[in-house]
Amino acid sequence: MTQETIQPIQSNPAKTALRKLVPDLLLREREIVLHLGPEAGRTYIGLRLLDGLGVRASNQRMVPSSSRSFVFVCWGNIMRSAMAEFLMNQALRDAALAGQLQIRSAGLHATPGREAHPWAQAASAQLGISLNQHRAKLLTREMVETADCIFAMDFQNKAELLTLYPGFREKVYMLSAYAEGPGRYRQIPDPYHGDLQGTLLCGQQLQSCICNLMKSLFPASASNKAAIGTALTDSSASM
Repeated sequence: MTQETIQPIQSNPAKTALRKLVPDLLLREREIVLHLGPEAGRTYIGLRLLDGLGVRASNQRMVPSSSRSFVFVCWGNIMRSAMAEFLMNQALRDAALAGQLQIRSAGLHATPGREAHPWAQAASAQLGISLNQHRAKLLTREMVETADCIFAMDFQNKAELLTLYPGFREKVYMLSAYAEGPGRYRQIPDPYHGDLQGTLLCGQQLQSCICNLMKSLFPASASNKAAIGTALTDSSASM
């Protein structure tokens, strides 16, 4: 091929103009759907549409009080699910319930052995826990099979879990079912593309979810309720 036969690559004016008109949010949603693939992508679109319409019944499911094995799941297991795991274990210790539950976390796309994100480590320190020893784990079928409950952080997580493990869909829950305020039954956004402040806000939301989850699992005595309700907030307030 001679130099004369090489034609310069021309940009498509129509596509360029369309990209300027389409909101960034829609472009991000399109990227998510393409990444998920046809089946999980359709599930994700359905979840997003229902959420936009305010129909969130499927996100309101609460775990059975008899549940004793939990896996917190997010994208990479270096921020949200890691913080949730350590907050849960801290709450168990503070309520003198250590060893009562099996708590794990994992990522659908985790790089095994990766340390927690620096923002997650800094935010967790302000919440009274340390992620220094955390190392990311990739979600496995064994984790799914042996867990009583699997908590997804957002609709992308949920769509992938339902697609990858259709036989265990009854184990999949949204952690936001235990949130408070307008975030209840919705997504717990990934702070990875944000900043430290956003990560701290995410951690506080996770802390609230864990507190309410613990209350639902151990409702037997008023003393347990009081301990669980104040343990996490006391630990962060004392920092």
